[in-house]
Amino acid sequence: AFMYSRVRTLYPQSMTIAGVDVAGLSRDEARQLLVDTYSAPVVIYHRGSRAELAPAEAGFTMDIEAMLDEADALNTDESFWQGLVEYTVGQSFSPVDIDLIATHDREAIRQRLATIATFMDRPATSPQLLPASETYTEGQSGYVTDIDASLPAVEELFYLPNERATDLIVVDQDAADLDIELLEENIQRLLDGFDGFGAVFVMDLQTGEEIGINEDVALSGMSILKIPIFVEAMRYLDGVPAEGSFNYELFYETAVYSSNYAANQLFHVMAGENNTYRGADIFTQAMEDLGLSDTFMVVPYDVVTPPSYRPITKVTTANGRTDITVLPDPSRQTTAEDIGTLLTMLYYCAKGTGGLLAAYPGEITQDECQFIVDVLIENVEGNIIRFGVPEDVPVSHKHGWGLNNHGDAGIVYSPGGDFVIYMYLSKPEVDWLSADISFTVMREITRVVYNYFNFDNPNLESGEIRSIREAAAREAAELAAQQAISDTLGITNTLGITTTLDTTTTITGTVPITPTDGTQ
Repeated sequence: AFMYSRVRTLYPQSMTIAGVDVAGLSRDEARQLLVDTYSAPVVIYHRGSRAELAPAEAGFTMDIEAMLDEADALNTDESFWQGLVEYTVGQSFSPVDIDLIATHDREAIRQRLATIATFMDRPATSPQLLPASETYTEGQSGYVTDIDASLPAVEELFYLPNERATDLIVVDQDAADLDIELLEENIQRLLDGFDGFGAVFVMDLQTGEEIGINEDVALSGMSILKIPIFVEAMRYLDGVPAEGSFNYELFYETAVYSSNYAANQLFHVMAGENNTYRGADIFTQAMEDLGLSDTFMVVPYDVVTPPSYRPITKVTTANGRTDITVLPDPSRQTTAEDIGTLLTMLYYCAKGTGGLLAAYPGEITQDECQFIVDVLIENVEGNIIRFGVPEDVPVSHKHGWGLNNHGDAGIVYSPGGDFVIYMYLSKPEVDWLSADISFTVMREITRVVYNYFNFDNPNLESGEIRSIREAAAREAAELAAQQAISDTLGITNTLGITTTLDTTTTITGTVPITPTDGTQ
């Protein structure tokens, strides 16, 4: 009893405060023990990696004095004799636990977890572009912290006197797929490097996803309008033109040599008479009927001064915009979206489905659409889209350019997926746009698009290198052809002049040659 009377002011047996055993401790000793216990950092594991979070960082605070006051009151209420018995046997008959009185800042904990996640997470990545080669790296799988799911367990740690550790909930992520939005960003990056105006339209012919950059701005139609001219002219023909026929040559000359004369002759086919202007009106109305209302031609090709009674333009939604203009040809216009949409319809028509067959039942057939696709593949002069893809990839396209605007539009039949692409670059404020600049940009845009569809087997050859290589090959072929002619005729050019011949060359004048029979 004497010994008990000496410790009676201390906390009794089996008393805990906030889960901490304070039996036999004074108020000051209990206070310090509580501070030491609850100021220790909690431990967080992220996939086995250890991190600590101090209570102060979580805004954790305890009302220690209130808990000690409650403990003191309970200790005073206990009778001397009950306390003596408990002291003697070393056990309390009515254990007492004072609840923890504390608060914390949830948002502070969330921010701290976010910081930990920033250093320890490895989010999955999508393929990324390597600008040097215009190819894409592979995406990588990864993992991220689910902060909302992890938060309750972390909060609980601050209210525990021991075992103050937990694992964060970390979620595995698969590698992200190549996203068409990334493709659009990379196209825009290349356009940003061009000191002028650019419009691009891309259609994924497998998924229907599309990219449109300035796709609804009125543009000069140029020779690219020969694509819709083909489609409309085909409605007035009875089947696919036979090879060698007059109509076949009109298509071929227009596609391969970009003949304006042949294109105007196709207006005669539409009109049913030798009336180019009537054909142009029929063409323009047909585009309106197809929903391509920003595409028109009110003056045929090569007309310098149209008749005074003819309109010289047509008002459309695209050219009626006041926020942007690139000074397009007033008589022949289109938009990137119109041409891209028409090429898409042509592609599906050649496959036996789509809007053209539905719009013109009995007037246009799958074979006729395929003929248009095939004759446009023969166009090897327009070296824009073609030089952005591998040499063996078919490109059904039509190029066009003026003094300060260049463009190309076509269907690319690539191993990794077919796509439509339309590109147009211009510098309306100047009189001349150098092809060395514009072609380089458009070829690289094409290569970026091609490599998007052919991620596993990209085109590593730049358009510039392709251009140089093909120019050398053409020169070698011309020299070989010239030598073959010389060998066949058995003649020697005594002046040492090298003459390049092709099917369109006409030579006039005289050059002394020495035939094998010795005559001059």
